[in-house]
Amino acid sequence: MQKYCLVLDLKEDADLIAEYKLLHQHVWPEVIASIKDSGITNLEIYNAGNRLVMLIEASADFSFEKKAEMDAENPKVLEWETLMWKFQQALPQAKKGEKWLLTEKIFQLDQQ
Repeated sequence: MQKYCLVLDLKEDADLIAEYKLLHQHVWPEVIASIKDSGITNLEIYNAGNRLVMLIEASADFSFEKKAEMDAENPKVLEWETLMWKFQQALPQAKKGEKWLLTEKIFQLDQQ
């Protein structure tokens, strides 16, 4: 199993943040299916202020490239991602068009 941690910011607007949270209580079934079909076995999103943290657990054959290819061919996922940009803003260090940024793990308790 692989684990990943990604970060992204929301726009600094309390109403938009509340709406974003509400939408994530009812993620579209097609989006859930695409996540599972890509090899992701668990996905969690945490929020603090306007910062989002996403934790992913995935099978050994999962890749972000494969997931991106699958998403590009799925109209409902593309529609969801377009809707999410209403709420999200890229981090300053993100490249053009880049949303979620992969973090670097710098500590793990059980390796001490």
